[in-house]
Amino acid sequence: MSADFINISVYKFVSLDDLDSRRRQLLDLANRLELKGTVLLAPEGINLFVSGSRSAIDEFVNFLHKDPKLADLDPKESPSDHQPFSRMLVRIKKEIIAFGVETVDPRGYTSQKIPAEELKRWLDAGKDFTLLDVRNDYEVELGTFDKATAIGVDNFRDFPAAVRELPKESKEKPLVMFCTGGIRCEKAGPLMEQEGFKDVFQLDGGILKYFEEVGGSHYDGECFVFDKRVAVDPALEETATTQCYACQHPLSEEDQQSHKYDPPNECLYCYRSDEAKMLERISQRHERLQEITKILPGSVPYDNVRPLNVPGRFDQFTLIDFLDGLHPHAGRSIWLNKIAEGQIRTNFE
Repeated sequence: MSADFINISVYKFVSLDDLDSRRRQLLDLANRLELKGTVLLAPEGINLFVSGSRSAIDEFVNFLHKDPKLADLDPKESPSDHQPFSRMLVRIKKEIIAFGVETVDPRGYTSQKIPAEELKRWLDAGKDFTLLDVRNDYEVELGTFDKATAIGVDNFRDFPAAVRELPKESKEKPLVMFCTGGIRCEKAGPLMEQEGFKDVFQLDGGILKYFEEVGGSHYDGECFVFDKRVAVDPALEETATTQCYACQHPLSEEDQQSHKYDPPNECLYCYRSDEAKMLERISQRHERLQEITKILPGSVPYDNVRPLNVPGRFDQFTLIDFLDGLHPHAGRSIWLNKIAEGQIRTNFE
């Protein structure tokens, strides 16, 4: 495959200051080099996914290495024949990976790492340990390691609650967790240790590093990536997998053959039957009619107050005598009922 573009990903948990200045410098450099992708900066470190030509990537990485705090960055690379990102963003965030657990700080502590080759040896030997996939469910659907247990979350922020649902017996034996590139495990590992898991490892460099070093051994399927490629295979090459424009769910080649796949409107994961669509249209039309008619006269109940002028001939009359004398055709009982119901008001402006 031609390598018109080199895609790199790398992160580091390290205390960073002057974030505004760093942001401006990196954005100016990336734009000059015609790079695209995303760089996240936070007080806890840096996380980036960037793509460009070989020379541009090398210059960008060399610039990062000039900073003593980032001198040891070792980006993972993969080639592609097209630019997988649509624009260049450099953002300042509270965290480079959202987690929201203040007691977890990878700058000071992370769980022990297990290299890809060592994990393969464990799997080859059938070692008794828990292999935990900490990614989101839609990522797991595309592929994961054989016999891996999915944590079962739609968002990484749900991870702490999901950990508490794991079997208690899993706390007593070795546990190896993994994610796409390793960054989520940097926070997941220390949390699991806080929850009582005694022998926690994280796959060094995640699935992508595993693919790079040992290929697809013991792995079934593809790996979801957060760019236009959607997914890569164990050779780190883009697959035919795409995403639904409507619901963003990943779609395999088989998914794309479904009669329920109607891009860009829907796919088999967000498909609605013709009946459901009709009911939705009726509901929307009803809501619209209510919206445009609610301002018409009489569409909303209100009090219609009309004044009764008292001619001189009724001066000094009681209220009931005045009403009965002014409108004798209504009948005295009608006016008595209206007075009792409070429909006749006096002394108001």
